[in-house]
Amino acid sequence: MTAPSIAADTTTAPTRTRVLLGPIEALLLLVAIVWGGSYSAAKIATDQVPVLQFLLLRFGLTFLLLLPALRGLAVASWPSALAGASLLGANLLAIFVCETFGVSLTTASNAAFLISLCVAFTPLCEWWLLKVRPTGAVLAAASLSLLGAGLLAFQHGGSGKVLAWGDGLMVLAAFLRGVMVCLTRRQGLRHGLPALTMTAVQMGVMTLGAALLMITVHGPVWTPLPTSGSFWGAMAFLVLLCTLLAFFVQNYAASRTSPSRVALLMGSEPLWGALIAVIWLGERLTLQGWLGGLLIVAAAWWVTRPRP
Repeated sequence: MTAPSIAADTTTAPTRTRVLLGPIEALLLLVAIVWGGSYSAAKIATDQVPVLQFLLLRFGLTFLLLLPALRGLAVASWPSALAGASLLGANLLAIFVCETFGVSLTTASNAAFLISLCVAFTPLCEWWLLKVRPTGAVLAAASLSLLGAGLLAFQHGGSGKVLAWGDGLMVLAAFLRGVMVCLTRRQGLRHGLPALTMTAVQMGVMTLGAALLMITVHGPVWTPLPTSGSFWGAMAFLVLLCTLLAFFVQNYAASRTSPSRVALLMGSEPLWGALIAVIWLGERLTLQGWLGGLLIVAAAWWVTRPRP
């Protein structure tokens, strides 16, 4: 999740509009909107089933759809490739557990803004794990993000214990996303595995992990699945659009447009998430909450803006 600005452009306004709204950019903007809606969809689903059962269902359905991609494991270095993908899958499971419990305990709009803290956390994780010292500007942006998170979390005075727990879990998820970036770089993953195969392995690990967590926490108890259209609509939205479509579009667009444009359009996700939560779920953000969210987005833009 990144949010840079567009570099200076000398084209006329009509040309700029045409470029920004080209087919590739339109697809990326669609993914940002879809991901923004994922927080509201997850909140609808977790209101009807336990969080761990929801995660098992979501990852399991995605894994089943990606089963044919496991044929890509037929490479010489498949044991080490499988180990690397499994490690990343375990980290992804931790991220989704924190995110899903977090969004079930806070508002979808707060969740959408707070998860974008990962942009500020990633350079700090690089410093910790990869020994790459961030610049002063990056540290300043991280501080600005934390200030925005504080304004957002305490927009109602911070008296709600449940809200504080949910916000805290979203901040932890954002930190784990930063760790994920560093683990991916450290692993290298230079084993010739197709991207879809890597995703299939990760989904398999996450499905197994979610099943083990559910058995450990709740025992072998399966809550009867809802029959409501809202639940299955949310599940289909999360599996088909937020996972499969979004993954395809990102990979399709990566070689067809500039990283700056990809990051700019995908970085609008927090704002879409907040707007969708306000419109779809009827949530309300105070002026302080909007200010906090915009500070987080501004800090993300500053960290990932294209340099001259």
